[in-house]
Amino acid sequence: MFLAAAAPALIVLGLILVALEIFILPGGIAGLIGVIMMMAGLFGMADSVAQGILYMSILLLLIVVIFLVAWRTGNLGRVWRRISLAAKQDNRDGYVAPKQDYARYLNRTGAALTLLRPAGTVEIEGERVDVVSEGDYIPQGSLVKVIAVEGTRIVVRRVENG
Repeated sequence: MFLAAAAPALIVLGLILVALEIFILPGGIAGLIGVIMMMAGLFGMADSVAQGILYMSILLLLIVVIFLVAWRTGNLGRVWRRISLAAKQDNRDGYVAPKQDYARYLNRTGAALTLLRPAGTVEIEGERVDVVSEGDYIPQGSLVKVIAVEGTRIVVRRVENG
């Protein structure tokens, strides 16, 4: 059977994907695919469906036991602190959200100082403003109109000449 021959390779590739997920590519997709590949490899090593289900049950039980032991001994928190970002942006440290009222730009027009693809800079009433388009590429020098202001995000649309 092909799956039995490929099972060790699936397990190794699954482990590599999980490691990539943890250390390089956060987001969930690589880890999920890695876990599925490891499970398929483990299931493929079984001689029958019943044995595959037994292997999966043992694996699941081992994962739960390891998690509970780590939780009870306090090691889970230490491991989590090592792999997670603990830095916080606090107002006491000088991290302050902009307090400007960008709503004043709504329905105003200006000229694109840079290519908007879709983000860029526009000059509106003599002020340089960072904006985003609706997703379109807007050439430098084009006339644009502010169509929405969502917090600090200013959305513009190209105004067709004429």
